[in-house]
Amino acid sequence: MSIKTIPHFLNGAESNGNGSRTQPVYNPATGEQTGELRLADAADLQAAVANAKAAAESWNDISLARRTAVLFKFRELVAAHADELAALITAEHGKVISDAKGEIGRGLEVIEFACGVPQLLKGAYSDQASTGIDVFSYRQPLGVVAGITPFNFPVMVPLWMAPVAIATGNAFILKPSERDPSPSLLLAKLWKEAGLPDGVFQVLHGGKETVDGLLTHPDVDAISFVGSTPIAKYVHETATAHGKRVQALGGAKNHAIILPDADLDNAADHLAAAAFGSAGERCMAISVAVAVGDAADDLVIKVKERAEAVKVAEGTEPDAEMGPIITPASRDRMKGIVTAAADAGAELVVDGREFTVAGKEGGNWFGPTVIDKVTTDMEAYSEEIFGPVLSVVRIDTVEEAIDFINANPYGNGTAIFTSSGANARKFHRGVHVGMIGINVPIPVPVAYHSFGGWKNSLFGDKHIYGEEGVAFYTRAKVVTSRWPEPKQHSGASYNFPSN
Repeated sequence: MSIKTIPHFLNGAESNGNGSRTQPVYNPATGEQTGELRLADAADLQAAVANAKAAAESWNDISLARRTAVLFKFRELVAAHADELAALITAEHGKVISDAKGEIGRGLEVIEFACGVPQLLKGAYSDQASTGIDVFSYRQPLGVVAGITPFNFPVMVPLWMAPVAIATGNAFILKPSERDPSPSLLLAKLWKEAGLPDGVFQVLHGGKETVDGLLTHPDVDAISFVGSTPIAKYVHETATAHGKRVQALGGAKNHAIILPDADLDNAADHLAAAAFGSAGERCMAISVAVAVGDAADDLVIKVKERAEAVKVAEGTEPDAEMGPIITPASRDRMKGIVTAAADAGAELVVDGREFTVAGKEGGNWFGPTVIDKVTTDMEAYSEEIFGPVLSVVRIDTVEEAIDFINANPYGNGTAIFTSSGANARKFHRGVHVGMIGINVPIPVPVAYHSFGGWKNSLFGDKHIYGEEGVAFYTRAKVVTSRWPEPKQHSGASYNFPSN
């Protein structure tokens, strides 16, 4: 198999950059190396930021009509290249093709939202606020913004950020995950084909040194980040200390409450999909099923049946429902956590630790796993496993279940399965979580709302995309205006101005 070189995309063209360091890229379903990623050095970082700063100054002066035309064209190009993007995602991430196309679809929604930027950027006007004085406000772009994105959604998460940032007049530097970088390059080429000026969207590959360079560079005005909680906290603290606006979305431990009055077959179907889809490598995956009262025994039986029926295979297989884990290290960490839970007394209902796919033994395989009677002192509960592992916790009442969720340090997403409107309302009003599903296991908001959690799942005060995304990538300006008649007395006073 030939190994491709994966370059940066700087100032409108592919570039190998100045750095000599590289990093291998693998197919997680086979374990084979498929690419050699070029990593940026300090000179590459400086060039990318300088390109973006120059591009931002001119892009901000482009009319809203022309910006919107680029966004509409970009939307059509992404849709037209969905198969190619999905193939790249599956080759480097491992998720199945249907799931890869699903993340592209959610990204398209955000592009469509950003196409409405003229409406989103309208200001306010107050006529005759004082005698002869009008006051109006509007929003202007920040300048240069950077997105640091995770491996699990190599198309969707960049599309949560870049379309809104670019639509509002900023230049955007994408630092994607080193594990699956190729989709970012195709996005860059599609932006260029759509007519976006050079330097407005760039892709810069690198590790911690590149991230730190973006967090501390004086010409980078804002940072958008999605990743683990420890890194999100580091990104927020470092970038804010250097005067930047930051939204840093961290990790999760998402719970779903299942009440005895729920349709347990429906709940089990959705729990299995939410826990094992994308091999559990979603920040919105359900990793804890909180079985309330009499629901527990029947629910565990039903989830077991569905876990054992999941078709795990290479993502290109037409009937595949779940692919491999991203790296051998991640797989081995999961094995240790599951083993520790079993040793501590949890019941291993479905054990995926030794799962493999015939003919693909070199892949990073881990089968769907269900652990019953998990307690809070186990790593299976306290750690974000980020894999196809569903822990079942048993609780007596819905009130105790709400308190149980609120005691967890994360607050990203949660769900309840019930046929009771009263319990659903009690749940969504009482739970301290940013995104809530009622009989919906993965409540990722549509693009015209905003995505973001609470507590240790978000650092910063703005959620991503939607109107909060527009507010994040812009800042308000208020103008107080007087146009006196020629030679008219100005009414100047040494007192504080009043009406």
